[in-house]
Amino acid sequence: VQLQASGGGLVQAGDSLRLSCAASGRALSRYVIGWFRQDSGNERDFVAGINWTGDRTYFADSVKGRFTISRDNDKDTIELQMNSLKHEDSAVYYCAARVGPKFYTVSSVYTYWGQGTLVTVSS
Repeated sequence: VQLQASGGGLVQAGDSLRLSCAASGRALSRYVIGWFRQDSGNERDFVAGINWTGDRTYFADSVKGRFTISRDNDKDTIELQMNSLKHEDSAVYYCAARVGPKFYTVSSVYTYWGQGTLVTVSS
């Protein structure tokens, strides 16, 4: 499966952004999806994830209550809605997929990765 992330940009603290991840090549319904972010050469940190049916979601403590994640298996898309953005949310965001059903927050177990989209939040 190929993943294409989009929606990043430059915003001010407190603003919102919606990231999208479009899948092609195979039906997305077989995959669990995670969003990760990487800042200044650090490791890719888990941000949010969703199981293959979309009825269970997972969030890093740092984004709980501010970010939501959803998927549309008919359209093969995943969206990450980011509200109340903070400067520390600035990073390159990646969507990633692995065959389900079990969900992991560890980036190393994900097989497929999008190219990343840059989010910059000015304070």
